[in-house]
Amino acid sequence: MEKIELLAPAGDLEKLKTAVDYGADAVYFGGELFSLRAGAGNLSIPEMEEGIRYAHEKGARCYLALNIFAHNEDILPLKAYLIKIKALDIDAFIVSDPGILLMIQDAIPNAEIHISTQANMTNYKTAQFWQQQGVKRIVLARELTFEEIIGLRKELPKEMELEAFVQGAMCISYSGRCLLSNFMIERDANRGQCAHPCRWKYALVEEQRPGEYYPVEEDERGTYILNSRDLCMIDHIPELVRAGVASAKIEGRMKSSFYVATVVSAYRKAIDAYYEDPEHYMFCEKWMEELKKVSHREFTTGFYFNQPTNKDQNYQTSAYTRDYSFIGVVKSYDPVTKMAVVEQRNKITVGEEIEVFGPYTDFFTQRLEVLLDEEGNPIESAPHPQQILRIKMEHPVSENFMLRKRKEQ
Repeated sequence: MEKIELLAPAGDLEKLKTAVDYGADAVYFGGELFSLRAGAGNLSIPEMEEGIRYAHEKGARCYLALNIFAHNEDILPLKAYLIKIKALDIDAFIVSDPGILLMIQDAIPNAEIHISTQANMTNYKTAQFWQQQGVKRIVLARELTFEEIIGLRKELPKEMELEAFVQGAMCISYSGRCLLSNFMIERDANRGQCAHPCRWKYALVEEQRPGEYYPVEEDERGTYILNSRDLCMIDHIPELVRAGVASAKIEGRMKSSFYVATVVSAYRKAIDAYYEDPEHYMFCEKWMEELKKVSHREFTTGFYFNQPTNKDQNYQTSAYTRDYSFIGVVKSYDPVTKMAVVEQRNKITVGEEIEVFGPYTDFFTQRLEVLLDEEGNPIESAPHPQQILRIKMEHPVSENFMLRKRKEQ
């Protein structure tokens, strides 16, 4: 049985490598132009070249997002950009604009094309249309149920692949086609600059009483009427496979390397466990507990099982739950001395209990007893960003293992 692909976000080169190391089958990223995540670090052409080489050496595929809706002023710069990246070994291009699709096919005739969720792909006739344009994969609109996905899969040839989001933020507008950010602060969501005004706090103002704010509902903390919970489908891997989904996509090119490592690792374990013995597969709650250790909102299954209700919204706050801090990443390890060289990411103090985890491993917990600076001098704490430290580990670790600690409640 061919495994469902685990597709991870790569907001920059570090995150690309992290996603691959922690088990992603494929990564998607934006270049410096024409991507719907203008606020992500994104990759320069030399970084794309390095990232693609790194991923391919480890058997992972690389997809470039060129999924803006282009204006006339974008056409000539995009044409020049395609000429520059033509030689890169990009496995597929993610697009939503038919004009961009044509431009890629003209510049790179054998390019594999994936249609972005921005294209609102909600029925099999539309999928058939895209197939006639040479498209290999459809990224399904988030608004589809399992029943609809199964029906759609039955109407398509086997070679047409379906990709679906399984984890991350949900957009309040249909497949992300939103004008709210553009209207309110002139940042175009459809050109990669969304400010997420759907998650702001709102109140009601009567026309004749300017400046008098009335709560839309009775809650002293404010009203977040458009504030969706985060999508999470880790406990529904069998349903995704049975529905015919070929690729399980994690949202989050703006997220941290710690987020990417944690989420990819949890989904990797769940997917591998399912394929090891589908008939006797049992979901393990520790995978869900791992997901809750990164910054997240409360979880929902979105549209997969039904139309979302008020239970899929959070009316109290748009803030994230952040119970753990990312405190460092291992750069090297000496098995003789059991000392790891660690690049600090948040303050670490002697005596704290920390958790350490890595690719394809379970985490272990230890108390931080030995903390040295880069020169080997004992220190009590490390408050400086990206400070190089030496930490004694109770169990063997490797490069790119990560350290975290629970925040004080």
